[in-house]
Amino acid sequence: MKHLHMTGVAGLALAVAFGTAVSASAADLIFKPGEGAFSWDSYQEWAAKAPDLKGQTVTIAGPWLQPEDGYFRSALAYFTEATGAEVIYTGSDSFEQQIVIDAEAGAAPNIAVFPQPGLASDMAARGLLTPLPSDLGPWVANNYGAGQSWVDLGTYADKDGQDQLYGFFYNVNVKSLVWYSPENFEDAGYEVPASMGELKALTEQIVADGETPWCIGLGSGAATGWPATDWVEDLMLRTQPADVYDQWVSNEMPFDDPRVIGAIEEFGWFARDDAKVAGGASAVASTDFRDSPKGLFSSPPQCYMHRQASFVPAFFPEDVEFGADVDFFYFPSYAEKDLGNPVLGGGTLMAITKASDATNELMEFFTLPIAHEVMMAQTGFLTPHKGVNLEAYMNDTLRGQGEILVNATTFRFDGSDLMPGGVGAGTFWTGMVDYTGGKDATAVAGEIQKSWDALK
Repeated sequence: MKHLHMTGVAGLALAVAFGTAVSASAADLIFKPGEGAFSWDSYQEWAAKAPDLKGQTVTIAGPWLQPEDGYFRSALAYFTEATGAEVIYTGSDSFEQQIVIDAEAGAAPNIAVFPQPGLASDMAARGLLTPLPSDLGPWVANNYGAGQSWVDLGTYADKDGQDQLYGFFYNVNVKSLVWYSPENFEDAGYEVPASMGELKALTEQIVADGETPWCIGLGSGAATGWPATDWVEDLMLRTQPADVYDQWVSNEMPFDDPRVIGAIEEFGWFARDDAKVAGGASAVASTDFRDSPKGLFSSPPQCYMHRQASFVPAFFPEDVEFGADVDFFYFPSYAEKDLGNPVLGGGTLMAITKASDATNELMEFFTLPIAHEVMMAQTGFLTPHKGVNLEAYMNDTLRGQGEILVNATTFRFDGSDLMPGGVGAGTFWTGMVDYTGGKDATAVAGEIQKSWDALK
């Protein structure tokens, strides 16, 4: 969990005043128009019709610090080049506290970049956000993979209780991934599974061959247990329709509903069987999540698969080569359930905190492939934008994750992040540790629900 520190009331407002401005000439653009795997035609077409905004400034505040802030400014330079408007982005490690203070003081930037929907939803209900331009909703629905999911995730009630689109998602991460060693699969004659049935059959095949299929580790200091919540969330999306997932996350459906218990027990099928996990089931809760994937790379391998989000390569051994030593596949859905290809993840969203014509034009710019491709080419930026050239991703790993996003039929945020802290970052974590240790799923789910009731 990220701990943020409060800065002085004027902190962000002052930072914005002295923030880094983007002023561009063609010579300053990081990728020269017309060159490389970028969608220049759509950019040039938009630029030809873009209004002259010289003398106008758009301010943006968000959580991105170095080096991400530099990559973001290099994308904004293409907006400045086309319109003449100055754009000032300021990053802060206490963004979530500061944006509320500044908005209440009437000193908000034009655009705020929220790390997740919760705070944006709260601010919309308090009248501190302005709805996005009306054409953005249909655009997102038609141009993002799982488009309606992204519209829904960015739609919140205003202060009158009316639903409005406030959030435009830009920079997404993917959790529904299984990491494996292609070399190990090839040596053993295993194939990448295309359905949950095939994944379970492969798991059983590896056991029958006298090997261990999975590395699973839940250890994370005070946050021990969180990797199991991701497993359960992924399995909820694969065993139940997305609206049932939403009812679970909001507690409209109790935590101890049989459908939730079923998803927990599906996780148990993988994690509570000594033959299926490295070190046996008793090692799952005590193995640190950062050490867990290393079993893929030992010789002989301690395991063949590891389910974890797109950030996990940070904990791989340094000499691991993508494509040869490691790759990933989509954590598959159940063919017989007919629930499409759901993806679990997270992402940042932009919302308008102070409206202006130049701000609306900048939001329009963010619909262009180039606004995404400039980021894709430089950093671990993923987008569900179906119009981008996937060749612009800076490596095959990111390209593969981008394809998963574009081909998703449903996208949902990490459920534990959307639950009250005492549950999502509390009893859900500890309950999963108890469950992997052998406690009954119904009892665990009942205790989590009691803790949720106590918060109401």
